[in-house]
Amino acid sequence: MVVRFGERMNAVVARIALLIRLFEENRNAANAKPMQNYMKGHFPFLGIKSPLRKKLEKQFFKETGILKEPFNKELIEELWNKQEREYQYTALTYMEKSLNKLQKSDLPFMEWLITTKSWWDTVDAVAPKPVGKIAGDFPEVIEEAINGWALHENMWLRRAAILFQLKYKEKTNEDLLFRYILENADSKEFFIQKAIGWALREFSKTNPATVKEFIEGHKLAPLSVREGSKYLE
Repeated sequence: MVVRFGERMNAVVARIALLIRLFEENRNAANAKPMQNYMKGHFPFLGIKSPLRKKLEKQFFKETGILKEPFNKELIEELWNKQEREYQYTALTYMEKSLNKLQKSDLPFMEWLITTKSWWDTVDAVAPKPVGKIAGDFPEVIEEAINGWALHENMWLRRAAILFQLKYKEKTNEDLLFRYILENADSKEFFIQKAIGWALREFSKTNPATVKEFIEGHKLAPLSVREGSKYLE
């Protein structure tokens, strides 16, 4: 087993070497500074803007054939541990293209991604996409894990709990959504207040009357109310 793991890691390192070459050939210091500033200086950037990065990712996926293989957590972990933020974005792209391969056992890994190098750009991709897919396919994980996230000391896990149903539309468990919101309604954290508003705004596209009633019937932060009411107005 140790040999097999070593072989997998060698293959991952070889593949990432291709991505590193593609990215380094397109490093742009002039772009990197404003991109880093936009993320409040939390992460360094290569300076590869989204359209070009997606083109390079497409080449990477085609040349490695990795999208035709089983879900590769080692690849994601290696990308997540790299310094520049574009590598985390490629990991997110890979996961989005691999949603149908996710299993219940992948949820702890998603929790690691949410709580590692945390900022809204990664958390807001992991929560409604991979986590949302896993919870939709294996709803027992809500009671087993996500309920705990909603009360967790880690703000990003709380945000993820509020947002994991973001794309569920008519499949949204509104009682669960409203419970998570009320459990976090007194939070002073900007990212929690914003998540509450975003979740309400998105659900209002499906059930505006219920969202309107909820907002009017509960004390929420002004930011949450403002964001959540956008489509109701």
